Amino acid sequence: MIVFIYSRVFKKKDAPYIQHLFDLLHEYQFTTFVHTPYLEQINDHIDFPRKVGTFDDGRDFKIREVDFVITLGGDGTILHAATLIFGNTVPIVGINLGRLGFLASVSKDYIRSCIIHMHTGDYIVESRRLLQLECNSQEPIFDGKMVALNDFTILKRDTSSMITIHTYINGEFLNSYWADGIIVATPTGSTGYSLSCGGPIIFPNSGNFVLTPVAPHNLNVRPIVISDKSVLSFEVEGRAENYLCTLDSRFETVTSDFQFAIRRADHDIKLVRFPDREFLWTIREKLDWGKDSRN
Repeated sequence: MIVFIYSRVFKKKDAPYIQHLFDLLHEYQFTTFVHTPYLEQINDHIDFPRKVGTFDDGRDFKIREVDFVITLGGDGTILHAATLIFGNTVPIVGINLGRLGFLASVSKDYIRSCIIHMHTGDYIVESRRLLQLECNSQEPIFDGKMVALNDFTILKRDTSSMITIHTYINGEFLNSYWADGIIVATPTGSTGYSLSCGGPIIFPNSGNFVLTPVAPHNLNVRPIVISDKSVLSFEVEGRAENYLCTLDSRFETVTSDFQFAIRRADHDIKLVRFPDREFLWTIREKLDWGKDSRN
């Protein structure tokens, strides 16, 4: 089997776990390729049991029949990997070297079990829906990579006054939000920024978007859940000349001349889940549900 290893930043404290991973991939006879910029970071710190290959971008997924992409980091690393492999059906295995890790659910002490499950085929592949952004700008934004696994946001800049976001669903006026911003989240992104702003947790296969205002001026404005078959569109106005829009962790500074539309992307991203690392386990583990902290 062929695996691609993707990460962004190497930290020396993670070297033992990364070494363990490469030893296991060799032990279970995986053919391994490493993202070129990351290989340059780890070359002097990792003793590779056998030679590894390299890959650079999404075109490499069309050249080789890749079985898995293993990401090393946190959820942000998976978000970047999702943009890199968009349009391909290769499933992602997220090994959590970061902090909370809703998506990167494979902990450091679970790496051996993870590789064994991959080797024996004892896993489930989940489809996670992405957002597709459309914009009236004549110049490309986000380097032309207009998809997001977690969320799209429109936000005021710095300490400027709140903005007004005129919002439409399938062309029909919904509301004008006076707020610091607004979040459109997928079910995957519902446990991220949207959750911290009071949005609900949505199960991965629910087929919805969550529309969550950020610090709304009107207290009767609350998050709403809509079908992901809907198209959301936005027009923004405010006292400041510029504001921010984001796709996952990427951001652009734009003006009120920009108009945006959000719909479900034509392709999904595949995530690998292992038998004892299902969504409900993740929620309980990461949010400490069902645990009595009084004693």
